[in-house]
Amino acid sequence: MRRVPLLCAPLLVLLSSCAWNGTDDDGRLPSAPTGVTAAAGSATSVHVMWNAVSAEPDVSGYEVYRGTTKVREVPGSEHMVDVPRLRPATGYVFTVRARDADGRLGPPSGEVRATTPAAGAADRWAPSRPGRLEGRAVGSRAVRLSWSAATDDRGVVSYDIHQDGTKIHSVGGGQTATVVTGLRPGTRYSFTVRARDAADHLSPAGPVVRLTTPGTDDGRGTAPTGFRATIHRADGAYHLDLSWVPPRADGVVTEYQVRLDGRTATSLVYGGDAPRDRATYSFYLGPEDGVRHRVRIRARMPDGTWGGYSAERTVTTGARG
Repeated sequence: MRRVPLLCAPLLVLLSSCAWNGTDDDGRLPSAPTGVTAAAGSATSVHVMWNAVSAEPDVSGYEVYRGTTKVREVPGSEHMVDVPRLRPATGYVFTVRARDADGRLGPPSGEVRATTPAAGAADRWAPSRPGRLEGRAVGSRAVRLSWSAATDDRGVVSYDIHQDGTKIHSVGGGQTATVVTGLRPGTRYSFTVRARDAADHLSPAGPVVRLTTPGTDDGRGTAPTGFRATIHRADGAYHLDLSWVPPRADGVVTEYQVRLDGRTATSLVYGGDAPRDRATYSFYLGPEDGVRHRVRIRARMPDGTWGGYSAERTVTTGARG
């Protein structure tokens, strides 16, 4: 699931080939993903997770395979998928491959196996909501969550963990605790848990727990750098041209927010391969001369939180260089 851009936000889609001919003439390929796990989410789905491939070259996306068949493809900022439309009471084998910005695929991960449970007959009821969600920070980049088990007439198959409304993790129905990693120091997070049964019925969300990771984060490490702003005139109006270097992150940054004169002017969401070296964007300002504008930009990090703002730039329409 991708976030929907705000009003006036374009959908920037950069497509790349996923073909790989097994050669490596232009440099090193991405390494194989590690920490791959697979667990049944319901009688017809399996949840697959893996660790981010952080070594060079940069990873633009991941491909998930069921046996030899590619079943899902996600951007490099995501490290989990739900594989649907499976058969109940069936064993499956999954692997994951990383893809670089040139569309080249690295080697497959080690195989992981998961077996879907049998489908319950005439299962019409969703599980109850999990209760008593508790959490604590484990260092500055992880939290441990625990909750009381939900109940279901046919049995709970899995629990989905949501961070600020977005599903980030899933564990088996016999598990009532987990550790969420890849967080930022000095950042406030909200978590909820939902239960799922074999028929894929999802419970209401349980209680919310809010946690702040220890440490400090002044935003400088997560802010876009090299931010530039210029103006050009075309068709009787002025346009603002922006360029910046995306922040380094454990994953690919795909969303940005532009602040103009203290207000959100637009939000950019990249589909496909987001830029890594330098990003550019231009938008309409208006026909008036002598209007002074202040502009800055920030990125939504792969953990779902907003990073720090770039340096602020000031431009004036009609100003001579």
